[in-house]
This record gives sequence, structure tokens and C-alpha cells, in this order.
Amino acid sequence: MLQTGNDVFTVSQLNQRAKQLLEITFSSVKVEGEISNLSRPSSGHWYFTLKDKGAQVRCAMFRSRTAQIKFQPKEGDQIIVRGKVSLYENRGDYQLIVDAMKPAGEGQLQQAFIQLKQKLGAEGLFNPEHKRALPAAIKRIAVITSPTGAAIHDILTVLKRRFPAIEVDIYPVQVQGQDAAQQMIWSINQANSDARNAPEEQATDVIIIGRGGGSIEDLWSFNDEQLARTIFHSDLPIVSAVGHEVDFTIADFVADIRAPTPSAAAEMLSPNREEYLSRLQALSARLENSIQQQLQNKQWQLQSAQRGLQHPGDKLSQYAQTLDMLELRMQQSQKNNLDRLLKKLTQSQQRLQQQSPVNKLQQIETQLGYFQQRLRNAMKQLLSNKAERLQQNALLLNAVSPLQTLGRGYAILQTPTEVVIRDSHDVKKGDLISARIGHGSLELTVEKVKHERKSKKI
Repeated sequence: MLQTGNDVFTVSQLNQRAKQLLEITFSSVKVEGEISNLSRPSSGHWYFTLKDKGAQVRCAMFRSRTAQIKFQPKEGDQIIVRGKVSLYENRGDYQLIVDAMKPAGEGQLQQAFIQLKQKLGAEGLFNPEHKRALPAAIKRIAVITSPTGAAIHDILTVLKRRFPAIEVDIYPVQVQGQDAAQQMIWSINQANSDARNAPEEQATDVIIIGRGGGSIEDLWSFNDEQLARTIFHSDLPIVSAVGHEVDFTIADFVADIRAPTPSAAAEMLSPNREEYLSRLQALSARLENSIQQQLQNKQWQLQSAQRGLQHPGDKLSQYAQTLDMLELRMQQSQKNNLDRLLKKLTQSQQRLQQQSPVNKLQQIETQLGYFQQRLRNAMKQLLSNKAERLQQNALLLNAVSPLQTLGRGYAILQTPTEVVIRDSHDVKKGDLISARIGHGSLELTVEKVKHERKSKKI
């Protein structure tokens, strides 16, 4: 309701009415100007002045909006802001509440691209020492791209032509639009997880992420900061194949390898089948020649060994001949010894006959028989004594054996911890005990305990 000229406003009412009029009239406006007096307090809000050659206006941008800005504005930047005109009632200051900001004129995305590239480069995300080497032999590739775009068709066509044995896992994503970056981030993490959980022979070796060419707006999803950091932290090496040869994105700089096109990425990761077969044939020929050479060398060694090896039959014949010679020598030696003994016997008989030692011999023979008999008797007695003592010791040992005692019906009582129970005070009613008997053991429960009065020692 409008007030007449005679009505009197308070200052608060005036500012409130002015604020309402401004916000209704300028609920959404775009303004271009130069940034000055930029302030970023810890609250996350931005405060600055937007000016041109003839005027200026105070601006405020709150934290919920500043977090969505893809570049870092600075003093002197020419920008375009969108917001509503309002009034700060406490001071009566006219201001613009900004909810969107972008660099003014052409190249605003390029400026955001350059700023992110400088930021990530300063952090070392592009350094060569962080780049992972591609596997020497690639058996499985994860491709993160649009399932209907030209990129996947080009990649599959090249792989089929060059090396169809390579297996491909496709992770379908949007490659442009608001959700594209988040879908690619999820797919990279999922590909790494699948590789960790798969058997070694089925694990993914490398990731291709990319799309066909387009404008900077079309490729902008590949300039996402979070996507760049996900590529950097991937366990699997990543090949970036975005756009045409002249297109560069942040993903290209942070990836382990940059391919100018998706087709080039497929060629980079696949051996040429013809070259591979040619190399395989050459290696096969080298292997065959090497085997033939080794076989020939072994045959020469075998022939040489055969020439130096004597036939077992010849060796046995030599041993038989030697044995025969030794046998003849032994027979001759025995004959010579026998002849010598017979000669000595004859000489002894002749001397014996001359000395007639018949009585002495009979006496000696009698003593010899007596001593032999005593020796036999002594040995029999000694053996008998030893056997009797052994039997006594065995009986004594068996008598004191615990098993013998158990065999007579006795038992050994033990607690569950195998402590022997010697006193009725060692247990109480309800305790579990075990009884070791002659054969086996029993598990018992104490039903009643009777204590005997101990006699006092005098």
C-alpha cells in the first residue's frame, strides 16, 4: 500500500520498502564489470565491488554459490554476474546478491581451464615421475566412454583388426553434461575395484578414458578437478583419448599416457597381429634351430661317451678271468701250505716217536678235558644266575608298576587339570573328576564327600 506525502517513514521502514522494490524490480539481472576490493573471509562468502568507467556497485556472493565456481576470480578480472538487486538495511547500502559468475567475453572456459591446469601442475599431478608404465603384455582393457559414440566403435575396430585376442570391458558413461564427470569418476573406481577382485588371468591391465572431438564446451567434463584427482590416484594405468589430436584437456595432462585419438589409444595398447605373428614365427624358428643344435651337440657327446665306454660283457669277462687266476693262486697256496704242514707233521711225529711223549700227551689231554668241562659248567652256572636275576627284577618291577596296581582293581583319581587327588579335602560335592583304571578311564561327579579325622602326630 502506497503512503501519501504526509506519511512519515522510519529509517527501517524506508530501507525495508526500498529493498522490496529493488528485489521485485530486479529479481534476476546480469551485470558485466571489473572486480575490485575482493574479500574472501573464513566464512566462505565473497565480497567485492563491480565497476566500470563511470560507476560501481557492491556485490556479495555467499558460500553455497562460491563453491560452484570453476575458476578463481581476482582483482581486475572482467566478469559477468547474475543475481538480484537488494539493499543491506543496516547500512542502507545498495548491493547485488550474486548467485552465478563467469569470465566475461570469449575464452571464459579457457581461462578456467588454464587456472585449473596451473593449480594441479603446481601440486605435481602432471610430473613424469608419477606416470605409471604400461604393461608389457596387455590382455584386458577397460574402456570408459559413451556406449553409442564413435570412440568405442573406433577402439573396437582397431583392436579387432590388430589383435582380437585382447578382451574389452566397457563402462558406459555420459561424456558431456552435468553428470558426466561423476559417472567417469565412479567408473574409474569401479574398474580398479574389479581388477583387484578378479583372478590374475582375468584382471584388467589398463584403462582407456575418452570420447570423440568437439568444442571446449563438449569436452568440459574432462576438465573436472575431481576427475583429474581420481585419474591421478588410480592403481591401473590410464590412457586419455579425448577428442582429436589438437584437443587437450586436464585429463590428458594427468593421465599416464595421452593418445591423440581413441583409435590411436587402441593402436598404442595392441600389438600388430601381423608383426606379432612374424615375430612369433621368427622366435619359433630360432627355438627350433636351438633345439636342433642342442640335439646335435648331445648326439656328439653321446657318441664320444660310447667310444670311451667299455661293454659290460667285456668287463665281466675280465673280472671272470681275474677270478679264475685268483682261484688258481689260492689253490696253489693251499696246496703249498698243506704240503708244508704235512712235512712239519712228519718231522714232529718222527721227533715224538724218538722222545715217546705218550704219557705226557695223555696227561695233557686229561687236563684239557677237565678244564673244558669246568669252563662249560661255569658258563652254564653264570647264565643260569643271570637269567634268574633278570626274572626276579622283572617280577619286582611288575609288582611296583602303577598299571599292576590298577589291574588289581585300584584307580587313580584326578581333577580336570590332571592333579592327583590324595585328600578328600581336595574336592567337594558336584566336582567333576576322572578315574584312571587298569584299562581306560571314567568321568565321575562327586555326590558326597566324607572326611576322615587326621591323627595328631605326637
